[in-house]
Amino acid sequence: MNKVNTPELLFYQKLGELFYAIAASDKIVREAEYKALTILVEEEWKQMDEYEDQFGTDASYQISIVFEWFDYERMDAEDCFESFSEYYKDHKKLFSEKRKELILKTVQKIANSFNGTNKSELVMITKLQLIFKKH
Repeated sequence: MNKVNTPELLFYQKLGELFYAIAASDKIVREAEYKALTILVEEEWKQMDEYEDQFGTDASYQISIVFEWFDYERMDAEDCFESFSEYYKDHKKLFSEKRKELILKTVQKIANSFNGTNKSELVMITKLQLIFKKH
């Protein structure tokens, strides 16, 4: 595996921020949303590339770490979404079609994990799809 420098770690951290924004868009993050994310990190994101952090841990775990930290801190979902959106616009080269597909799959699974996708999640997912298409 390749040791990651800051840009790749930040990429995964920003994904954690986005996934938190989707889960928290209705003002509460549920256990089912945590579980859906954890499964996708283990089964899909770890397979995406071979990056490790400075401790030799798969860099994709940054997704879950940031997600949990933002929930603990009760960050504003809209602010997190906007932060991710700005990051995406400034770093589009990091977002291959394969990565964008997995991002959209992940947000859908998170949103559907607790009683299906609600209105606030649907609005945020639609905004994300538009950002990906526009830029």
